[in-house]
Amino acid sequence: MRLLTNPLFIRMVVVLLCSVAAFVLGIVAMRMLRRGMVEDGGAADGSSSEQALPLQAYAVIQQLKQQKFALQNEQQTERRRAKTSEHISAAILGKLPCGMLFVATNGLARQANAAARQILGFASPMGMSVRELFRDSRVIIETGTTVAEVFESVLHGEADVDQFESSYVSPAGREHTLKFNLVPVHGGDGDMVGLAALISDETETANLRQARIMHAEVSAEMALELRTSLSTIREWAQQVAVGRDTKSFASDISAETERLEQTVGSFLAGHEKVSAARA
Repeated sequence: MRLLTNPLFIRMVVVLLCSVAAFVLGIVAMRMLRRGMVEDGGAADGSSSEQALPLQAYAVIQQLKQQKFALQNEQQTERRRAKTSEHISAAILGKLPCGMLFVATNGLARQANAAARQILGFASPMGMSVRELFRDSRVIIETGTTVAEVFESVLHGEADVDQFESSYVSPAGREHTLKFNLVPVHGGDGDMVGLAALISDETETANLRQARIMHAEVSAEMALELRTSLSTIREWAQQVAVGRDTKSFASDISAETERLEQTVGSFLAGHEKVSAARA
């Protein structure tokens, strides 16, 4: 009890309590100050991030716009190149003296120039199949094979035919002799995309060839007849030389000579026709 009433003890207790209170208040103040600093730093970081985000988005948008513009320019350039190539191809195909027919792998005609349309007798063969175009037209050498079968076998890779001739009857009923040159067309990956056929009308050439053959046959027959007639005339002349029935032999020689003149005249007339056809 005396200790509790001792002023010195009481003073020491008060000083101790004040020290403890000051220590606690210092710790609390330090924690509050640290928390405030952390919150201020976070707010500053958030503000800078919020400011940096629109700038980055704007840069990305501008880059995407530039890429889009470049892509559009490239597409326009490619379209112009494609149109130019199409115009050049159309101009070249239009001026070709022979017909050009392009057939896709499904057997349908996709392109034909003016010469091909004129030769085949169709105003627009595009979209027609090879069986509709050539119907029962047959290859001249292989009489059992049709033109459509040749096209289909080449398109399917079953045959390797690059040139042949065929008979052809146009929708108007005109008979033609056509010569085909087949050129397979492959894509960038090596697969066949179609078949280009160069078509030329060989009707006049075939007629001239047939006329020459007939002319050669006639010439051979005429040469045989001339040889026979000359032998006969020589024999009759020998009979006249020995004085046997001169009048009868002279009549026979005259008749044989007239027959030879008719034969030679027919031959020359045929030769003139062939020459006129060549001209």
